[in-house]
Amino acid sequence: MTVPFIGYVDRFSARPGGRIEVKVSSTLGGSYAADLVRVRHGDPNPDGPGIRFIPLPSGFAGTYPARFQPTPLGSYARIEAPELDTRMAFTLVARVQPWLLSAEPRTVAARLDASGDGWQLAMTSSGASFTVRAGGQEVAVAVAAPPVTRRWYELTASFDGRKLALDQKALAVTWGASDSGSAEIAADTQLACPPGAAITVGAAVAGTDARDHFDGRIEDPRLYRGVRRPGVSDPDPADPNLLAWWDFSRGIDTQMVEDSGPSGLAGTLVNLPTRAVCGSLWTGEEHAWKHAPRHYAAIHFHSDDLGDAGWATDFVVDIPADMKSGAYGVRLRTEGYEDVIPFYVVPPKGKTTAPVVFLASTFTFQVYANYNRFNCDEGYKARRTAWNAYPYHPDEHHDFGHSTYNFHPDGSGIAYSSRLRPIINFRAGYLSYEDLRGSGLRHYPSDTHLLDWLEEKGIAYDVITDEELDEEGLELLRPYKVLVTGTHPEYHTPRTLDAIQDYVGQGGRLVYLGGNGFYWKVARRFDLPHVVEIRRGEGGIRAWAAESGEYYNALDGTYGGLWRRNGRPPQKLAGVGFSGQGKFEGSYYRRLPASYDPAVSWIFAGVEGDTIGDFGLSGGGAAGFELDRADPVLGTPPNAYVLARSEGHQDHFVTVPEELLTHLTTVTGEPPADLIRAELVYFETVKGGAVFSTGSITFCGSLSHDGYDNQVSRMLENVVRRFSA
Repeated sequence: MTVPFIGYVDRFSARPGGRIEVKVSSTLGGSYAADLVRVRHGDPNPDGPGIRFIPLPSGFAGTYPARFQPTPLGSYARIEAPELDTRMAFTLVARVQPWLLSAEPRTVAARLDASGDGWQLAMTSSGASFTVRAGGQEVAVAVAAPPVTRRWYELTASFDGRKLALDQKALAVTWGASDSGSAEIAADTQLACPPGAAITVGAAVAGTDARDHFDGRIEDPRLYRGVRRPGVSDPDPADPNLLAWWDFSRGIDTQMVEDSGPSGLAGTLVNLPTRAVCGSLWTGEEHAWKHAPRHYAAIHFHSDDLGDAGWATDFVVDIPADMKSGAYGVRLRTEGYEDVIPFYVVPPKGKTTAPVVFLASTFTFQVYANYNRFNCDEGYKARRTAWNAYPYHPDEHHDFGHSTYNFHPDGSGIAYSSRLRPIINFRAGYLSYEDLRGSGLRHYPSDTHLLDWLEEKGIAYDVITDEELDEEGLELLRPYKVLVTGTHPEYHTPRTLDAIQDYVGQGGRLVYLGGNGFYWKVARRFDLPHVVEIRRGEGGIRAWAAESGEYYNALDGTYGGLWRRNGRPPQKLAGVGFSGQGKFEGSYYRRLPASYDPAVSWIFAGVEGDTIGDFGLSGGGAAGFELDRADPVLGTPPNAYVLARSEGHQDHFVTVPEELLTHLTTVTGEPPADLIRAELVYFETVKGGAVFSTGSITFCGSLSHDGYDNQVSRMLENVVRRFSA
């Protein structure tokens, strides 16, 4: 089902003097109005402050004609080869590993013109097929040898102008399978394939229409002149009959495909197929693709990959020189429909406008983009309607791809996420859960709980995003007295983590207001700024597990997975790290004796009672959902104060896998249930810096309770004002 009215922007943030392109699609016809709003509070829960959009004047405000813009899903390689002549006798060879088979042909390689004439090598659940079309005549040959999914085959297809021959050979014995075979057929008359069309791998493309996408891995597609007898062998660049060999082991960290043959026919990848995956030559002796690239000479194509929706720009937002840093939205409205597309304005480069800076976790937002949670049931829909919340859910709409928490149709995990597409759950008012004790917000809308609180308390702040931090590092943070995170800063590159660590080490003050933060390592390249990559490696609570041998990122060649497995547990930065998780439900903290020490008692000035935060818009309590604890072995400094500890968590909470040795024993020696806790931690650094961490995702949901006059609000205000003084 297509979303009737939606848009996206070409970047999540811009500076004064910069610009943001807005791309809109509508099935409604007519026109729509656009204007600018400042986003203050994105929670539609009637028990809280509600949605708060502040309309602002803007140069782009006006009416625009509506149009529908389709989103092309599915990845493939495209090679422009006008000089390569395959009208005469030729042979095509490729190794394939199908992951999803169907009765319909799924393209391994093709060369079709706009009319559909040309040749196509494909796989079906019955076996490989090879088809030639020319001048209204079609000849096809098929092998009757059903392939086995996730097994490697070498396909050899030849055509001499009249006869088609096809061979499918399994590269390893699969007991009980008859999955190798050959076939040939002759045309009644001589056929001449049209010259000049692009060669595609992983999909058939006639003109601009890509179809028959392959779900699986393809390795070493190559063309030879003349008819070549089938036989399994590695490509030889010195073969005098070699026309082209697209060696996918070259340029693994790019979106290019290189030709190791004599013609130099390089190509490009469309829609981010997965690279740095094990090919037919992988033996398990090497796990880093940079050390043995020929072991990783495959590309995994998927029918739902999406690197860029490719929509045309409808209008541009020019950021005025005096525009205040903060959270904004492009509001689109037509009769009965509204969409507010978020973006941030960051300060002018090299300048600050406030002592406090909020880091928007845009890498985390992107990793979760269009998360298909399978929870859009009748209860969820009823609450969404009753609260007039954001009306769409990725469970209902699959046009824009899904998140790295989901699987591709062939069962492989989604490793890449692009921001160049509509992101349904990156919206104010979007409900992630039917939270029976609160609002059920995650990520972007839940972070507005904090932004609203800063506005209410009159605390001046700037906003930056992960992208600016990744590109500019410590120099971006250095001028600020306080760095404040959102509710879930989970995903970081080496550069963002280095910048925050260096900031704290050189005297900066960090306020970590989330849980399960600084947890997964992601990769990014500056020449692909819209893409992040995740490899869900050998530990942690994982939505999917990377295949053996595939723990190294393609984009930067480094070992992926948990930061804890990369020698940088979150405790080394924030004093706390992920320990327990449950459903989206909260509890409270209980103060510990250390909180009464005169050195830290200022944190609790005006805070009454020993229990803190048994209320809130996120799960009904300030300590909930995902919980972080202190651990000196993992890096919590010896001068850290553990000020409070959560308790009273529900039976559905569990200890996370990296804390467990067996079902009974843990890395600390404590019972597993005892590691289900969030801890409030404070420590100071040698150069005058300090860290305050809450260890809970639901903490910020408690800030607005009782008109912002509550224990959680007072405690945080004490910290932020002292840190920024």
